[in-house]
Amino acid sequence: MDKPGIIIISHVYEIAKGIERLLQEVARDVPIQVIGGVDKTNIGTSFDTIFEMVSESPSTNILAFYDLGSAKMNLEMVQDLSDKNITIYNVPVVEGAYTAAALLQAGVTKEDVEEQLKEIQMDK
Repeated sequence: MDKPGIIIISHVYEIAKGIERLLQEVARDVPIQVIGGVDKTNIGTSFDTIFEMVSESPSTNILAFYDLGSAKMNLEMVQDLSDKNITIYNVPVVEGAYTAAALLQAGVTKEDVEEQLKEIQMDK
């Protein structure tokens, strides 16, 4: 079984890259991919770019984090069409992704990561 990976979807390129930089400090061995904005200058999200990123992920088991509602909507569409196992978390994007990355780096199972994320879940 492959190592779970993390994807981050943000409406802003710089936010996505900043989160990636933060996660790389605690999780160098965890596959992490980020996408921000429609491109490097325009704010938004794109189903096509998210689908492409998921398809190119080395992981078949993906933990997904997002910043705003339309990013979640695009993730849900990708989840429906992808053959990869994508779990979308309704947690604060930075705190949730950081928690997951650090725990995965430490060798914690996805199930145990999910238990920790329940503590910060936004839709309790």
